[in-house]
Amino acid sequence: MTPQSQAIEFPAPGIVPYRGGCVTEPALFALDYLVHWRANVAVRGVVHEDVPVLAFLRDVERAPEAFGVTAAEARVARERFLDGAGQALEAEGGQRAWLAKEFGL
Repeated sequence: MTPQSQAIEFPAPGIVPYRGGCVTEPALFALDYLVHWRANVAVRGVVHEDVPVLAFLRDVERAPEAFGVTAAEARVARERFLDGAGQALEAEGGQRAWLAKEFGL
């Protein structure tokens, strides 16, 4: 989880793990990995275990009140995800904008 207390906490995705073999399009592989990346997400201390982080954050942003957070807190979590996952994607030749499209941005 993040070092400082936030309404929505989740780990950074880190480096995209390759399962071995030849990947001809590492950026697209990384995008798929990050779109489906799973982790524990805590919302106001309630842990949602092993959820697809991007989809979960998208749901929180669409209905923040259902999760007990504000729209601003949901946006902060989305941006934190885009920053961390975007860096991992860019390291593989992709673009943060590809992930942003998954949020409808």
